[in-house]
Amino acid sequence: MLKEWIAEEKPQAKELKERLDAAHEKLAVLQMKIKEHKLPVVVLIEGWGAAGKGSAIGSIIRSIDPRFFKVASMAEKAEEEQRRPFLYRYFAQIPEAGKFVFLDNGWADEICELKAQGELSREEYHSRIDSIKRFERQLTDNGYLVLKFFFQISRKEQKKRLGELEEKKDTAWRVSDRDRWQNKHYDKYLEVFDRYLRDTNVAGAPWYIVDAEEKKWAQLQVLETLCSGIDIALQNESLAVPLLQNVFPLVKMPRLDEVSLDKKIGEDTYKEELKQLQSKLSALHYRLYRKKIPVIIVYEGWDAAGKGGNIKRIAEALDPRGYEVHPIASPEPHEKARHYLWRFWTRLPKTGHIAIFDRSWYGRVMVERLEGFCSTNDWQRAYNEINEFEKELSQWGAVIIKFWVQIDKDTQLERFTDRQNTPEKQWKITEEDWRNREKWDDYEVAVNEMLQKTSTTYAPWHILESVDKRYARIEALKIVIRALEEALD
Repeated sequence: MLKEWIAEEKPQAKELKERLDAAHEKLAVLQMKIKEHKLPVVVLIEGWGAAGKGSAIGSIIRSIDPRFFKVASMAEKAEEEQRRPFLYRYFAQIPEAGKFVFLDNGWADEICELKAQGELSREEYHSRIDSIKRFERQLTDNGYLVLKFFFQISRKEQKKRLGELEEKKDTAWRVSDRDRWQNKHYDKYLEVFDRYLRDTNVAGAPWYIVDAEEKKWAQLQVLETLCSGIDIALQNESLAVPLLQNVFPLVKMPRLDEVSLDKKIGEDTYKEELKQLQSKLSALHYRLYRKKIPVIIVYEGWDAAGKGGNIKRIAEALDPRGYEVHPIASPEPHEKARHYLWRFWTRLPKTGHIAIFDRSWYGRVMVERLEGFCSTNDWQRAYNEINEFEKELSQWGAVIIKFWVQIDKDTQLERFTDRQNTPEKQWKITEEDWRNREKWDDYEVAVNEMLQKTSTTYAPWHILESVDKRYARIEALKIVIRALEEALD
């Protein structure tokens, strides 16, 4: 792709200036339309060292209200980010609806550098490419405009610019050993860049190669393409997205009405097993930390099913420095204005740590589906998006344990009534709980579909029979211990 690229003819100086002025004016108008239509825009600026990426971004943002954009330099990876999944730091940067983010280098630069340095095997490279294509497609499917620019300069021009920077004390620091190495091995990098652009040039997020031999000409190419992309995105904002076929291996799950709820455990047996299992889990937690294995535990279930008590018995066994419980409620305005998975990507644990989610991303296919908080196309796409999300976590090395805490309708009514009639428990019951109960049958249909479509071999669901809360707690501990032992072995 890069090798066959033919640069567009550069306009004369007068035309160049006129077109630049017009493009800046148009972008200033379009930014208000972006805000009005709540269109989030991700602009990825990639390319050769010293190709003028930073100056191009500086020129573009002059036309935009500074309250509505962010510029992030992604060249260096912090130690904290190295302990998170590959896509973590990029997902964390996505903008709110109606705003821009400009990334000075990003996922393309990271992959190409590792590939050029021989630090990625063929299998690892292709795995990262799949992750990137899924990431970009999820963004565009959920209404983001993703524009990717590659700044192309010749080996001679790059060498000249690096020399000019090194000659001045105030700019010499901008030239890194990597830049010098890249210029010395230009042909090798050209092969890597060309292959990467081919592998990730997709309809929803195509690459635009920018002739960056002259800086103002490069800025004009980006500005005009950016304005054109925004125009098209605003015209197509109401289009539905085709549903993808599931390609992930699934574990067959029973329907909820097929689950026996008569399992019980005596109080003495419960106390004895609880002590033993918590002791075992505590020891495993230290081994997890030493081996840097991340763990993600997800709890979903009926209101009053006993999720909180179940979580408490697991958390009691853990070192408080190495876990966090995330109670997930309705999204805050800044969360609602982003991709629905953003608030979960940003809550993922570091390696060696445990994250426990009291409700999770599955709200997309339950409460958001049934209460009309997203479109039908949104929740139907979400099954595949969630499987992709959990696949990323699995490939990162995370242990994923998902619980559906199951009770029957009569048990829920009994617990609701007890909460309402007991002063110290009344905070646990709300009008919303009663409203949700009226939709029990609709929720059961949604839950059954969720279990069937998202119980993968790498992140299977476990149904906890919780009419007897003690039995459910012991079962959860056994399942967690078994999963951790398998991962550590």
